[in-house]
Amino acid sequence: MALIKVKDLLEHATKHHYGVPAINSVNPETVRFAIEAAEHERLPIIVQYFPGFADYMPVNVMAFAACQYARKASVPVAVHLDHSKGYDIAVGGIKDGFPSVMVDGSSLPYEENVKLTQDVVNIGRVFDVDVEAELGHVGEGSSVDDIKNSDHYTKPDQAVDFVERTGCGSLAVAVGNAHGPYCTEPNLDFERIKELRAAVNIPLVMHGCSGIPDDQLQEAVNLGMSKFNIATEYFRAIYHSMERHMASGKIYDGDGVSLGSCARDDAHEFVAKKLQLLNPNHFSL
Repeated sequence: MALIKVKDLLEHATKHHYGVPAINSVNPETVRFAIEAAEHERLPIIVQYFPGFADYMPVNVMAFAACQYARKASVPVAVHLDHSKGYDIAVGGIKDGFPSVMVDGSSLPYEENVKLTQDVVNIGRVFDVDVEAELGHVGEGSSVDDIKNSDHYTKPDQAVDFVERTGCGSLAVAVGNAHGPYCTEPNLDFERIKELRAAVNIPLVMHGCSGIPDDQLQEAVNLGMSKFNIATEYFRAIYHSMERHMASGKIYDGDGVSLGSCARDDAHEFVAKKLQLLNPNHFSL
């Protein structure tokens, strides 16, 4: 139980046919809410942090807080640094205490992505840190082309070469998914997921899971996808919860302490539903 390596958790999820929600958090409270929900459901979870929020909450503070909460949890919890755009950010995340990091070189030419990922993996091995990489173009949900143009999708034969050469521990792929709110309903390429699962022997990651229909997410689990990144929906659920509490008059003017914790129950409910959704085969600890 408690703090577990991302790679070990995802390998277990792949073997036992369940998906692990990777809940993006912005402060220690949002980490705690997610872990509490996982404890209630008796299911593993990943909590992660996007380094683009570093001006709001320093990376080392989030690494320390998330790992502390994970160590005390009664279920397996993995801690991960999401979307490091470049070597310095990824290695900085390792230095700051994240036991798992993502390096995203997907916007680079293929050989540069390979080299960047190799370099981060080599550092990760020294410090026993897992590394997630990305291949293919997981774009923005606001762009129809990013969602529907299969030229952006991850190529299975290229994925084989990429994994062999880089040694990454997990691979984020593009199969019709995109980041942020979707401008049109996504339709995942299930055949592509099947091909990728058959082609590589490491866990597969889906970014941009906020807004993908539930039945599609469950089918992705059944086809072997293991890690599901969720940010937009979680942040939105917390925002609307705070909004409702303030409108109700239960939060008194200026009571920042109550405001910070009032979304707890709604956050629990949101994360619990995602844990249940991504567990279509009813795995239990």
